[in-house]
Amino acid sequence: MLDAATTTQLKSYLANLRTSVELVATLDDSAKSAEMRALVEAVAAQSELVSARYDGNAARVPSFAIRRADGTAETHFAGIPLGHEFTSLVLALLHMGGHPPKEEADLLDSVKALEGDFRFETFFSLSCQNCPDVVQAINIMAALNPNVHHVAIDGALFREEVETRKVMAVPAVYLNGEPFGQGRMDLAQIMAKLDTGAVARAAEKIAAKEPFDVLVVGGGPAGAAAAIYAARKGIRTGVVAERFGGQVLDTMGIENFISVSHTEGPKLAAQLEQHVKDYDVDIMNLQIASALVPAETGGLHEVKLASGASLKAKTVILSTGARWRQMGVPGEDAYRNKGVAYCPHCDGPLFKGKRTAVIGGGNSGVEAAIDLAGIVAHVTLIEFDPQLRADAVLQAKLNSMPNVTVITSALTTKVLGDGEKVIGLTYKNRETDELHTVDLEGIFVQIGLVPNTEFLKGAVALSPRGEVEVDARGATNIPGVFAAGDCTTVPYKQIIIAMGEGSKASLSAFDHLIRSGV
Repeated sequence: MLDAATTTQLKSYLANLRTSVELVATLDDSAKSAEMRALVEAVAAQSELVSARYDGNAARVPSFAIRRADGTAETHFAGIPLGHEFTSLVLALLHMGGHPPKEEADLLDSVKALEGDFRFETFFSLSCQNCPDVVQAINIMAALNPNVHHVAIDGALFREEVETRKVMAVPAVYLNGEPFGQGRMDLAQIMAKLDTGAVARAAEKIAAKEPFDVLVVGGGPAGAAAAIYAARKGIRTGVVAERFGGQVLDTMGIENFISVSHTEGPKLAAQLEQHVKDYDVDIMNLQIASALVPAETGGLHEVKLASGASLKAKTVILSTGARWRQMGVPGEDAYRNKGVAYCPHCDGPLFKGKRTAVIGGGNSGVEAAIDLAGIVAHVTLIEFDPQLRADAVLQAKLNSMPNVTVITSALTTKVLGDGEKVIGLTYKNRETDELHTVDLEGIFVQIGLVPNTEFLKGAVALSPRGEVEVDARGATNIPGVFAAGDCTTVPYKQIIIAMGEGSKASLSAFDHLIRSGV
């Protein structure tokens, strides 16, 4: 079940256990149960503090519980947590075994103080890079608070339940039987939803902060690089971000980050955040910028936040990144997460054996179609232009797939649904103006990015596409305000380019501080 390298690594991790844990499996005579038994046996063999039983009576089969030996806490996996979820398994073992989670102390105290009954269910897929954050966060809660119960459910294995509950996107979280959240969430975000006073307390703390020399707005590659370069100059540096990592968190494979042959978005995002934390940088997560008020002569710039708080700084670096572009057609919003999706790696397994469409013929769209073709019954790729725009090697691979149909010169006009889920789409042939209907169950949108700059309108100069206009130094039209990354007019939206631009903007901000004497 586990190869030699993984077994050795697991054994070293389990050396950090402080108290005994018990694996309690609920199995039948199916092949998946046999796989789960093999996994449980392999894990239990790596530490004297881990024992295994096979007499569980959980409702879902196969499944297993990770239980603290004294019975004070437990969490469950309904499915075999390999792939992206193997880390979730390891961390659940460690946290149930007394190894402290790597989270802020006040956040963990808030988890321990929760009162009530919290029964979480999280549907995940093994190919989803967003799911582990959610699974791990709620597992931490279950390890710290006996009022919290959690079952992580592999949607591909429990398909009947997925169909019954109409789960069409992961991670999907239910609390006490009701929908709680959709998509990536970390522990702080989950607690913010449970603890209604958390936002107000965070805003109060932020409002009391002294002005920064450099305030970075956005926590993606550009923002991380800007923060590191500023902190290394020894100046007061802050980062305010909705989520650290930004769009990188939604990226699966990264193979063009020079000197690193292969990595994955969530791993790189975690490394970026840790690198920033190596320096004296004030990181303010879960904060959305709502307005920029440029400084008057000799004054401070102000960044207003959606929470009601505001921050002031001598210089500001805007690195708010971009988000997936929507089609903007009738039915898209109504059927989001009900068949309309934006992450084929995350949600593809939920459409096994079904008909899907991919909108977009660039690299992202063609890669999505190739990945989906190995899972679903059929893929229809719809491209607006007369030809695909993806790299030739990707097009060759796509053309070799027997269950893919490519339609070019096509404009998607409407998402069709039955009130609960997607049942098809319509498109117009741009050469003949004829309307066509495609019957399907899933639509994956891959048509590029939109800069996150709406809050900057009227504050700094924006291009017709909404990008922040910058010069060669990363400066905007407002003295002391700089910008970097995917939100700017700099061409080629790439991670490595964003990092370089963030570094440059930070050096320019430092130069501005010295020359202006602010």
